[in-house]
Amino acid sequence: MSISSINYSSSILGSQIRNINQQLTDLSTQLSTGKLSQNYSGMGTNEGFAIAGRAQLSNIAAYTDTITNVNVSINLANTALQSLTKIRSTVQTGAANTAQDLNVNGQTIAQNTAAAQFGSMIGVLNTQTGNRYLFSGTAIGTQSVANAGDIINGTTTQAGFKTVMAERQAADLGANGMGRLVQTQPTPSSVQVSEDAAGSPFGLKLKAVSSTLTGATITGPSGSPVSFSVDLNGVNPNNGDKLSVQFTLPDGSIEQIDLTASTATPTPLGSFAIDASTPVNPTNTANNLNTALNTAITKLANTSLVAASAIVAGDNFFNTASSAIGTAVNNQAAPPAPISGATALSGTSPSDSISPGFVAGDTITVNGTTLTFVASGATGNQLNVTDSIQDLLGKIDQITGTSKPSTVHGGSITINTDDAASLNITSSNTGALGSLGFSATPVTATQPPLRVGSSPASSATTLVNGSATTVKWYLGNDGPGSPRSTAMARVDDSVSVQYGAQANEDAIRQLLQATAVFGTFSTSPTGQYSGGQVAALSLRTTQALTQQPGQQRIEDIQTDIAMAQNTMKDASTRQTQAKAQLQTIIDQAESASPDQVASQLLALQNALQASYQVTSNLAQLSLVKFL
Repeated sequence: MSISSINYSSSILGSQIRNINQQLTDLSTQLSTGKLSQNYSGMGTNEGFAIAGRAQLSNIAAYTDTITNVNVSINLANTALQSLTKIRSTVQTGAANTAQDLNVNGQTIAQNTAAAQFGSMIGVLNTQTGNRYLFSGTAIGTQSVANAGDIINGTTTQAGFKTVMAERQAADLGANGMGRLVQTQPTPSSVQVSEDAAGSPFGLKLKAVSSTLTGATITGPSGSPVSFSVDLNGVNPNNGDKLSVQFTLPDGSIEQIDLTASTATPTPLGSFAIDASTPVNPTNTANNLNTALNTAITKLANTSLVAASAIVAGDNFFNTASSAIGTAVNNQAAPPAPISGATALSGTSPSDSISPGFVAGDTITVNGTTLTFVASGATGNQLNVTDSIQDLLGKIDQITGTSKPSTVHGGSITINTDDAASLNITSSNTGALGSLGFSATPVTATQPPLRVGSSPASSATTLVNGSATTVKWYLGNDGPGSPRSTAMARVDDSVSVQYGAQANEDAIRQLLQATAVFGTFSTSPTGQYSGGQVAALSLRTTQALTQQPGQQRIEDIQTDIAMAQNTMKDASTRQTQAKAQLQTIIDQAESASPDQVASQLLALQNALQASYQVTSNLAQLSLVKFL
């Protein structure tokens, strides 16, 4: 018989030794790297959790980058807004200063400061982070506002604010410098004052007249154009009798002239002389009243009216949106959900509906055309109470003929119109209209740039759309929705923040407008009424920069973006905690315990030593020893 040799490499014992050697190598690698394996196949069954954890860590890293970038934008925007609040304080303080000393250019030091601050505001509003303009809304690549010089002085083809203001002042003063009023004496004993044209937006408007003049007859204000008259009827008033006339100025303010009959010599300021001749001649008294009234109206026109005209010119130039915007929520269960185009008009709870809603018989009147609500079967200018907000907007757009459809976005309704000056919406159900976000009635759209309608301006009777001939000061996005929604970022799996801003937001626009008016206005440094003009303008500027209840404030914008920042801070805190937990899961799935590996190494070394001992003994085995 033959005896096969003992072949170590092919024996079972040799295979076991090689296996032990491989395990020793793997454990040595684990001990040096701290990892179970250098490839996924060796990681074990828990590697699926590790892979999922790494994906989540990758998402968190992306969110972290987003939060970092958004924080940069928010911090820059907040710095810019803080600069605007300081400018507001500076201009307001200067305007409130009673010193009205004019320089050779017909301006006060406070006005010069305001002009400089206007330039600073333009720089602030054109702040960029990277290639993004912070105050342009969604038009991030577009400069937010035009250059300061172009806004004030215009370009070669378009008029700037200085021209618009000068035209408006000429139109409000009129050729005779009396605020577009015409003063006559129809009879020797009477005086009459009338507006120069019916329906004109310019000049002083007669509001009310009262009198204690003994024996006198007061007529009006009434008629078209509006006028009033005072007839002394051949009777001298008594000393101390008074005539009071109220005027409405273009900015909506009310001014009053009081003229007192007087026998004093010389005649006191604000009075007219009672004729003291012998025999007494009441016609002379009427002439004195006529002269005193003319003087008082001329002074009012060349002081307060000029200031009011400048304020309104600022509104004509800067307040240039062409839509009406309302924001509301529906009456779903708390928290309230924003309205959408599909939200019903009926107010029926608990459906997706406004509350209070419209009922059959309610009406909405748009530019003189009435829409009526019916229970069902609406035709023509009718709406079903079960119709949606989008149905209503479609009806409104048909009436206005807008080329840009009205929209519902982010809970805001935007009613667009090509002719902002004509938009007028009212409703018999003001509560339901208020549910759509329009709390004030009538609903109107702010104007496009308005210019005096004809030349010479002193006799013009209309304002016209000046879009084609006037510098557009705001160049960014002015589309539907909240300015905040123009910049959005997802900062967690289920969390997004809104941090957009627009330079034409009310708070910013009003500050820019008031600063431009105050800093641009100038007058004759030696004129009779110059001091009164600047004093009246300073008062109005101070009032314009005083925060009013219900008006947006710059601080409101800061609060909005601060809320976004706080939301990101909370998300970042949660993500930091999640990162630690996910890393623990990954480490548990992939990391090798040094103590466990060392123990396994020792056991394998002992096993290997025993195997080598057995192998050595077998190697010394012979047939003789075997037998």
